[in-house]
Amino acid sequence: MGREEVAEGDMAFNFEKPPGGTFRAGQFIDMDLIDPPETDAEGNTRGFSIASAPFEDTIMIASRMRDTAFKRVLKTLPLGAEVKIEGPFGDLRLHNNAGRPAIVLSGGIGITPCRSILLQATEDRREHHIFFFYGNRRPEDAPFLDDMRALERQNANFRFIPTMSEMEKSHLPWEGERGRIDKALLAKHLTGVVSAIYYITGPPGMVKALRTILQDGGVDDDDIRTEEFTGY
Repeated sequence: MGREEVAEGDMAFNFEKPPGGTFRAGQFIDMDLIDPPETDAEGNTRGFSIASAPFEDTIMIASRMRDTAFKRVLKTLPLGAEVKIEGPFGDLRLHNNAGRPAIVLSGGIGITPCRSILLQATEDRREHHIFFFYGNRRPEDAPFLDDMRALERQNANFRFIPTMSEMEKSHLPWEGERGRIDKALLAKHLTGVVSAIYYITGPPGMVKALRTILQDGGVDDDDIRTEEFTGY
């Protein structure tokens, strides 16, 4: 087991794949801590989207490090410690018809299943045109920002559109979009894009707001796929 900080307040944890263990990009697991030194009312089990792609060597999860017993124990697990993993579960995955573009909308730690899906699509040389809109307050708050920039350089079919809503609170330079993901931002970058499938991942409020924007813009509900992150 290894760990690293991937944004301010966000950490990624890498675990060895269990023998014969497989998963599809976009799926999640339930993780149990084994005999943790402390616990609380939220218990010893959490669900995590798998942030690593199936072709990678480890199972990676990433999380906001809230001040709960589970997160405190997870953060201080000795390297090599074991956890119990159940799954994989879930059916969030890239659609099969490469003739229909994929529009991915996410924010913060909601990027975790997106990272898995997008890296695997690039590894498999999937021919989908993919647009990834990624909203955060500041670059410091954006997990896997550099991974997505690198992916855009590798995959000619992938467009990465990060946007920051509170750059006045950042000490880093920023030349990209500013503000939240909204109707105007989507229109600016999706000119001429038709028949797309939309994916929204993130906190429930964000998912609901973006779904409403898409519905108001005439996107059919059948073409919107979501995953809400609660209690992370």
